[in-house]
Amino acid sequence: MGNRLPSSAALVRFCQKLNRVKTLEDDLMETSFKRCLSTLDLTLLGVGGMVGSGLYVLTGTVAKEIAGPAVVISFLIAGIASLLAALCYAEFGARVPKTGSAYMFTYVSVGELWAFLIGWNVILEYMIGGAAVARAWSGYLDSIFDHKIKNYTESHIGTWNVQFLAHNPDFLAAGILLLATAFISFGVRVSSWLNHIFAAISLAIILFILIFGFILANPKNWSAEYGGFAPFGFSGIMSGTATCFYAFVGFDVIAASSEEARNPQKSIPIATAVSLGLATGAYILVSIVLTLMVPWNTLIPDSALSDAFYRRGYSWAGFLVAAGSICAMNTVLLSNLFSLPRIVYAMAEDGLFFQFFAKVNPTTKVPVIGIVVFGFLMAILALIFDLEALVQFLSIGTLLAYTFVAASIIVLRFQQEKTEPSDGAEQEQSPQHRAPAVSAERIAGEEMKEYESFSDKLQLVETRKKGKERRETGHLKAAFEPYLKFLSDCYPGEVVTISVVTMMFCAICLCSVLVFGSNQLHLPKWSFYLLLVIFLIGFLISLFLIWVHEQQKKTTTFQVYRTFQRLSLLSVDDG
Repeated sequence: MGNRLPSSAALVRFCQKLNRVKTLEDDLMETSFKRCLSTLDLTLLGVGGMVGSGLYVLTGTVAKEIAGPAVVISFLIAGIASLLAALCYAEFGARVPKTGSAYMFTYVSVGELWAFLIGWNVILEYMIGGAAVARAWSGYLDSIFDHKIKNYTESHIGTWNVQFLAHNPDFLAAGILLLATAFISFGVRVSSWLNHIFAAISLAIILFILIFGFILANPKNWSAEYGGFAPFGFSGIMSGTATCFYAFVGFDVIAASSEEARNPQKSIPIATAVSLGLATGAYILVSIVLTLMVPWNTLIPDSALSDAFYRRGYSWAGFLVAAGSICAMNTVLLSNLFSLPRIVYAMAEDGLFFQFFAKVNPTTKVPVIGIVVFGFLMAILALIFDLEALVQFLSIGTLLAYTFVAASIIVLRFQQEKTEPSDGAEQEQSPQHRAPAVSAERIAGEEMKEYESFSDKLQLVETRKKGKERRETGHLKAAFEPYLKFLSDCYPGEVVTISVVTMMFCAICLCSVLVFGSNQLHLPKWSFYLLLVIFLIGFLISLFLIWVHEQQKKTTTFQVYRTFQRLSLLSVDDG
């Protein structure tokens, strides 16, 4: 019996396989897909993934039940938070222009085990999210026809009283998913143009809502008579922010499409920023219009926008808004069905899923098998399941994916690239390559001469600093090496990886203590504050250890912090 147990060496090899990272080929632009998507195509894909049912349902729900007219502030804060997460996706998508989104980014930087978990997490997120949007689509269309479709289904087919199953089968939702699956299977150009049509109609109707809604606006609806601008206070605004954040879920479709973009290094960051800006602006302006048209406490959450026009006496406008909501939901369905098979394709190509899902149709240049199989599974979900309980778990899965992408981009920045020369390579460089360093040392060792201006002295000081502070990626910065010598023997980037994991753990514990410490856990005051101090110190120490290490400086692709540096420099120059 003992001979059947694996040896320690076998267990070590198994753990090493779980933690191995994906090695990318030299030519990242080589692909089995067709690179045909422009910046405009990617932007409209992103807008279609975000501006959907949330604009027509979520705005009314948050305004009436959580934040009141201050839903405007909730959407603004949620848009900024989403932008930070989206820029992490944009940096990865420009740097690793391969399909797979969060799965691929985690595999490249963290390892195979975490990539496998994140990959399945994203697959379930797309499946449940797409099925939920399909049911919302059928419900909205059914409401236009006075629920005749639902009544016919209940009277002729029957109802179910089974836990986790829907009250009645939704054939309309399943049918629209199968139809969308057929269009997606025709190729990326067909699905892209179909998305263009629905997105253009949706944006035109949003523009109509804003213009006509501001004409009908009544500032009295924000007055103290109805509770004021923020009837639920600051806590209501922040609770609304947490809910509004998921209105922006869908921007990762741009990163998932990076292997089909013509110029991913340029188009992915631009498309991500523009689409998120448009979506945030649309949500904020529509929230203003909605809460100014009718009092916030009289809104009907399921069809707030269309009902607001009906109540103001413009039934034709309410019908037009309802039609626009259906077009917007179509773009979300297309976005989910577009991204999901590409995640499956990436996992199958890496050997973490059935290999036949990695086959790309030679004519359409899309993974047809994955599109058909998962489109059919999504249709079954929409047909028979009650998705309200399952949708609650989407928030956890989405946050997990976003957290891992943000952590992965930090880890990747402190890893040495293959093109970066090692110590031995630097010693074998030609005299021409060594000349700047030698001249810098010679200048630093000479006595101070007379200079014509003060700027010349500053240049000399900067030259000395560069000569002293030059370090490889992942190593300690020169200024901190005398004080943190015990970290010098670690492998480059190892301390940063451990610090990122510690920082995530401390952040989760800190938030848990703040939310549950006093009420649910009933902690004494001294232990409550002690835990807060411990986890806050751990978070700050981890952040400090990341900051004292050298990042990659020769990256030519888009980077978030370099973009903010350029913006700050431009603002200083303008000032």
